[in-house]
Amino acid sequence: MASNHQNELVLKAIAVLESLESGNPEAITKYIHPDKYIQHNQALHDGRAAMLDALDHLKEIGTKVSIKRTLVDGEYVALHSVYDFFGTKIGIDIFRFENGLIVEHWDNLQEMVEKTPSNHTMIDGPDTIKDIDKTDANKGLVKSYVENILFGKNPDLLTSYFDGDNYIQHSPHIADGLSGLHAALEGLKKKNIEFQYTHLHQVIGQGDFVLAVSEGIFNGQHTAFYDLFRVENGRIAEHWDVVEAVLPAEKRKNTNSRF
Repeated sequence: MASNHQNELVLKAIAVLESLESGNPEAITKYIHPDKYIQHNQALHDGRAAMLDALDHLKEIGTKVSIKRTLVDGEYVALHSVYDFFGTKIGIDIFRFENGLIVEHWDNLQEMVEKTPSNHTMIDGPDTIKDIDKTDANKGLVKSYVENILFGKNPDLLTSYFDGDNYIQHSPHIADGLSGLHAALEGLKKKNIEFQYTHLHQVIGQGDFVLAVSEGIFNGQHTAFYDLFRVENGRIAEHWDVVEAVLPAEKRKNTNSRF
């Protein structure tokens, strides 16, 4: 189980996200460091003041946030949510804490597709964390999968990460199973769409859920890939993702790395 300290971090992160809907500045003022807050969302200015300044506008446009999953790993909290502002989006937010205060934030947002090819949504499925004792092993499995398969170091190992064709897929344009993954990749090749992972930046895990944050290229664009996996009996059983293009330098509102 997560410690009391980690549960507190989760509650603080949830309160900050929920303030984007309520417009109440209290959680941001209490839980985000006044001087050290590093913002990796390049559409926002750096620092806590920018978050506070955005609240009135977010409330005015009717922003809604519904948090579906939370992971806590050391001083990191990741939240998997449905956002409603200028349309429905799926988001993954990552907060890093120091001494109980948020000092850093990363996120990815993607337009929500209502139904995937296998009739899932981009956010449904299990949300209760199990197998806390297997956290380290599951993080190791996902790191190995990203490096060997998504980076292409050892593609022949693909089947070793899965239980046959039993693989539930929430990615918006990919069907279930390894067969669905293979078909989607073949489809990209036929259309000459470049799809490449180049750097793994973070692996955040709790129990059977592991989030990998990677950088790469998709369809000619510099892209951030947030891949969330559920591991069962030492095999990858389910996958959600949020994919977002990195803003070109001239459109960025802060100079921090996207990663």
